[in-house]
Amino acid sequence: MKEYRLTDWLPTTRKEMDLRGWDVADVILFSGDAYVDHPSFGAAVIGRTLESLGLRVCIVPQPNWRDDLRDFKKLGRPRLFFGVSPGAMDSMVNRYTANRRLRSDDAYTPDARADMRPDYPSIVYTKILKQLYPDVPVVLGGIEASMRRLTHYDYWEDRIRPSILLDSGADYLIYGMGEKAITAVATAMLEGKPESIKKQPQIGYLDKHTEPREGDILLYAHEECLKDKLKEAANFKHIEEESNKYNAQRILQHVGNRTVIINPPYPPLTTEELDKAYELPYTRMPHPKYKGKRIPAYDMIKFSVNIHRGCFGGCAFCTISAHQGKFISCRSKESILREVKAIQELPDFKGNISDLGGPSANMYGLHGKNIDLCHQCKKPSCLHPKVCPNLQIDFRPLLDIYQSVLALPGIRHAYIGSGIRYDLLLHRIEDPELSKAQQEYTRQVITHHVSGRLKVAPEHTSDRVLNLMRKPSFKQFHEFKRIFDRINREEGLRQQIIPYFISSHPGCTEEDMAELAAETAQMDFHLEQVQDFTPTPMTVATETWCTGYHPYTLEPVFCARTQEQKLAQRMFFFWYKPEERNRIMRKLKSMHREDIISKLYKHKHKKS
Repeated sequence: MKEYRLTDWLPTTRKEMDLRGWDVADVILFSGDAYVDHPSFGAAVIGRTLESLGLRVCIVPQPNWRDDLRDFKKLGRPRLFFGVSPGAMDSMVNRYTANRRLRSDDAYTPDARADMRPDYPSIVYTKILKQLYPDVPVVLGGIEASMRRLTHYDYWEDRIRPSILLDSGADYLIYGMGEKAITAVATAMLEGKPESIKKQPQIGYLDKHTEPREGDILLYAHEECLKDKLKEAANFKHIEEESNKYNAQRILQHVGNRTVIINPPYPPLTTEELDKAYELPYTRMPHPKYKGKRIPAYDMIKFSVNIHRGCFGGCAFCTISAHQGKFISCRSKESILREVKAIQELPDFKGNISDLGGPSANMYGLHGKNIDLCHQCKKPSCLHPKVCPNLQIDFRPLLDIYQSVLALPGIRHAYIGSGIRYDLLLHRIEDPELSKAQQEYTRQVITHHVSGRLKVAPEHTSDRVLNLMRKPSFKQFHEFKRIFDRINREEGLRQQIIPYFISSHPGCTEEDMAELAAETAQMDFHLEQVQDFTPTPMTVATETWCTGYHPYTLEPVFCARTQEQKLAQRMFFFWYKPEERNRIMRKLKSMHREDIISKLYKHKHKKS
């Protein structure tokens, strides 16, 4: 087992800089999360990427923004720039529930304390840094920068806000996965050519009023969006399409007498580039300053391995493709196995890999048969409304990885905790070898990679609502559950399938929720994994909910917007609770749906 020294982590204090003999840092990163030196935590990835360039990099995790601002001063002025990120999540999703109530804990903070980050830390931290060091560039990154890079709806303030560049005063913004972009920024500053940053891919910045050049996309101005929700909806179609194109266009949006400019993204990382990002010299552990304290988010991932990036599902309520893109970047099997071996060296590892996955665990290695067609495509989903005929579904590389991990000495189990797209497992494949691999993969997952409960996300039962969600018909969930139950019987297993559902999604009515309750009740489910739709910046569902119009059709869509409407939908999840029964029965009678009352309360159920 490797012995670590304090200098194995990036410095967080002046004392730690002194231990390395540094008088000044080249880059100082401020993060809303605790510092965990692990490839699942963005500040660590960016810090280690910059370090690999030979730069002196420090991290200030969860600085105190309420006092005399000593945390913002303690490391002094960096030679190149400050980097600012809210952490792994949008700060408002992290801090507030779907009902806009303050959460009582924070998984990315030692001992889950809920008071260690402000609302909108990207804005708060940047304003403080600009006040203290007005001439030092600030570069925003992370999920908050990605999702708020242009005019967007903010659910917690219930208003349309401009680009976070405007609200924060930052000099540059990096959206998406930032290794290449942050390298370009640092290189330009090292070479004394900061003006070249504005030409780099995946960068956003504010400029004087700029007119579009040929090929640019000019969105409706921020002020127009404030006046006309149809224009706000129409903007989003372009934003999402450019996020999911291989060869995207530059996007411009006027704000007052200035223009937000968003350069096209870099191509997805190659396997070699992704391997390098995951094999930087992480300790894989929290900074020693947290000794004796528990960081819940770290506990969840410390024995997990991320095997790829990207997701081509394009779910209407999900931000993954807007941040990581729809094209899959895969790590090599050799890199994955090296990380598993590194995990085996951790002090409390007992032989169980908690997750061998990615955004959608079974998209590893999947790509287009004709890549040229993929490079011309601008559809946000390769699975909706049906599986793209150009998608090559080959599970053999993934099966090889699973079997190779399980074959390592000391590995007892390798679970899949990430979501699995069962529509990929059910899609009819003509090639007999690929079809056989598809069936083998399904059986392998169910028999060897489920820790008693397999979580999948049908999200709803109504085909109309599912179409708005960009999810497959609920009939496919029925089919997959039959396969799951059959394999469990054949293998002598007693595992459960746990479905996730969402209420109050755009297009969903109380009657849709009542029918969801009836259908899942007849399948003997007492639903546990449920949530009320939370509008998060820059998703098609959020823009629909905010404007009342679908961004692609500009047709009106019903949305449950008030607290009363949302709670009325949510209660149907819990039809089996005695305290909800009378209220649900009254509601169903007022809807003239006594047939659903009969299905819910005159049918024998066993808890599933």
